[in-house]
Amino acid sequence: MLLTINRCFHKIQQYRYRFIFCVLISISLLSILLNNIKRQDDIRNCFSHSNKKTESSKLDDILLSNRKPQPGKSIFFHETSCSSSSENILSLNARQACAIESAALSNPNFDIFVLFASPTFFNNESSQPIIESLLSYPNVYMRNLNLWTYAADTPIYDWLINEELFSSKYALSHISDFLRYLTLWRWGGTYLDLDVIVKKSLENVPSNYAGAESDTFIAAGVMNFDATGFGHEIAELCLRDFQMHFDGNDWGNNGPGVITRVLNQVCKTKSPIVMTRDRCFGFHVYSKEAFYAVRWTNWSHFFEEAYLENTLLKTKDSIVIHVWNKHSKNKLIKVGSNVAYGKLAEQFCPKVYSSCGEFF
Repeated sequence: MLLTINRCFHKIQQYRYRFIFCVLISISLLSILLNNIKRQDDIRNCFSHSNKKTESSKLDDILLSNRKPQPGKSIFFHETSCSSSSENILSLNARQACAIESAALSNPNFDIFVLFASPTFFNNESSQPIIESLLSYPNVYMRNLNLWTYAADTPIYDWLINEELFSSKYALSHISDFLRYLTLWRWGGTYLDLDVIVKKSLENVPSNYAGAESDTFIAAGVMNFDATGFGHEIAELCLRDFQMHFDGNDWGNNGPGVITRVLNQVCKTKSPIVMTRDRCFGFHVYSKEAFYAVRWTNWSHFFEEAYLENTLLKTKDSIVIHVWNKHSKNKLIKVGSNVAYGKLAEQFCPKVYSSCGEFF
């Protein structure tokens, strides 16, 4: 009898421990779920345009503004970090501003649109020297966009409202990917990342192009699609691919992955080096030297004196230079330093470089 009682006691103990373990696991999973829901809500709220501020100081919405992008004559930048300031005051760092100035300076006949995805306001606090430097260019336009109204009546709107985008592990990066393809579908023209320096005019570069990043991948940091015809068809294929193959756990799948997959299919090859206009029905993939002459693995070469001459030589014939902000954003440059990025900024975004203070 005593043995039977002991056995029953041990079983009760085992079940108790199992129960406690299950409770702890459940609490942990619930906590993760609630944190994910809160994170998604925070991200959605960051892009929400229901703001208490007066509309009078808000940047014009790109869809409502009188000045619309000119088909084939517009260059687009997107600011999607949601971190300009807690009050959503218009703000850009010096390197972002440099990208914009270099585009405006090299392309005086193009309109440069800087689109802010979170609601952004302009007031006295916005009058920082680098912003004033940009606004001194008559072809630079700062505009708001609302993710939901911007996507309305497009092939990707139904997918957007399912909100898979906001549950992504890399949500802010993937929102940037989402917008670059949507903007090119809406307007055509040229999309540029905010970590570039434009060295040459894009006016004489035939439309419908991107650039190879490696022997197998096409990058999404510089892209041009026509507003009509085959260029627009490519843009629509990119929107379709984006939603069909979206993966919130893969950082590059929804950016370079999209244009790479689409052109692999269109051009019937996985080799960017042979993606010429003849093979790709008028679309062209430029060699690495055009936009990505310095690979991301060598991003530090822009910031070290020892690589100055080599980096300037490598980028001598580049149309656009990409400096890989994902890796380089925390590497400061003292203004006047003898490094490639500083020398390029001094030449191609002179107003911003001279007004950014001690560090660029």
